[in-house]
Amino acid sequence: MELSISLFFITFFLFLSSFLNVVAIRIPIGESIIFPPSHCVKCNHKLGPLDLIPILSYVFLKGKCRYCGIKISPIYPLGEMFTTILLIFTYNKIGLSQELLVGIPLMMLLATITISDLLYKIIPDKVNAFFFIYFFLLHLFYGPLPFFDYLLGVLAGGGLLLFISILSRGGMGGGDIKLMAVVGMAIGWKLTLLSFLVASLIGGIVGGILLAMKLVKRKEPIPFGPFLALGIVLSYFWGDELIQGYILYVLRL
Repeated sequence: MELSISLFFITFFLFLSSFLNVVAIRIPIGESIIFPPSHCVKCNHKLGPLDLIPILSYVFLKGKCRYCGIKISPIYPLGEMFTTILLIFTYNKIGLSQELLVGIPLMMLLATITISDLLYKIIPDKVNAFFFIYFFLLHLFYGPLPFFDYLLGVLAGGGLLLFISILSRGGMGGGDIKLMAVVGMAIGWKLTLLSFLVASLIGGIVGGILLAMKLVKRKEPIPFGPFLALGIVLSYFWGDELIQGYILYVLRL
């Protein structure tokens, strides 16, 4: 029985990841996620069911369109693989419980904005709005925290980044601000603030390395969404451990 449930979730996550990939690629450039249906970007041939099996179709077709032979961008299978692994990990970490109503949609959001931000340096408002409404309605009926904590999370996440953006005169993107407001509604103020601190630390380290290796130029904008996503994942799953570890570190100083 457990094996059957696991196989069901893996298959479901694979196709869900494929859909989220479409959302991340199409929404930022104003395209519909429904029309036109999936097609080759070169020959415009409509893709059949065998062309749309997540990850496996890319492998079997050797990364080429079966109709015109053009190479298919590896963004598609990599995005599907990344999202599927994230969703499977979340399911295994949380198990079959009500918390999946928070965990799975949160990871869906983070996977989508990560792909979108890396490709276009955009976190779409439509994606943020959809998930904000979802978490708002969810926490009216379910939540390990009082509803007020989630409202504070919106103010803490969105308000903090808005304040930073004003001080830095646009140094923080509007999509990042709205994303953290959504995250605040999803996980509350404490983990939201921790997420930003972790993301800033990781982003600063990675940014310094990229500058030292001359892979980016000074003042060249670097997508911050992926760092926020990583900080949110770490804080959501290991937030208490991170806070306790920091307190013990400070006490030893």
